[in-house]
Amino acid sequence: MIEIRDLKKCYGERTVLDIPALTVKDGEALALAGPNGSGKTTLLRLLSGLLKSSGGTVKKPGKVLYMPQQAYAFKGDLIRNVTLAGCDRSEADRLLEKLELSALAHKKATSLSGGELQRLSLCRVLSVDCELLLLDEPTGACDARGAELVINAIREYRSKTGCTVLISTHSPVLALNAADRLIILNSGRIEADGKPKEILTSPENEWTQHFIAGWKI
Repeated sequence: MIEIRDLKKCYGERTVLDIPALTVKDGEALALAGPNGSGKTTLLRLLSGLLKSSGGTVKKPGKVLYMPQQAYAFKGDLIRNVTLAGCDRSEADRLLEKLELSALAHKKATSLSGGELQRLSLCRVLSVDCELLLLDEPTGACDARGAELVINAIREYRSKTGCTVLISTHSPVLALNAADRLIILNSGRIEADGKPKEILTSPENEWTQHFIAGWKI
């Protein structure tokens, strides 16, 4: 379980995240949406331990995996990139097939397109079991087919591990199909929190209504 109380992140006098209270149940999948600069990545980086808060407390599971928005590759082919995380060759092959990268398995990973590189990064992350999975824009560089593969892989991983998942996204499709719950952030504060379909079809306040109106579904 994640329990957040009075969590703040400030840079000088500018507050970029201010969450008085938030609880995420074990095994829950939570999508984080909002405009650029709304605090999505900041929250994930705080939970990952890459950032220090300016105040408040965070209780979270012990084993955490974080996939940043900027996908990256190591030297070598795709198989080497996945097995570097510690899994064996058979698991690497399975994941590459799952994300439709098998045909590129022996290609230099640094030569991949943006969407292919993002799927490779997800393969590497999903090759290790964890209790809390943090994904920052995992479909940001993907086309429709790539996004579908990512969503299916996340679902399978959740089913296998029972982990809690937080996903930052600009995609309502991902929120609807990969998350049990949707939080919309505005200037570092929670503007909406509930089931994705309910928030997307019946927003409770004017700001959320305007934000959703600009979201392409």
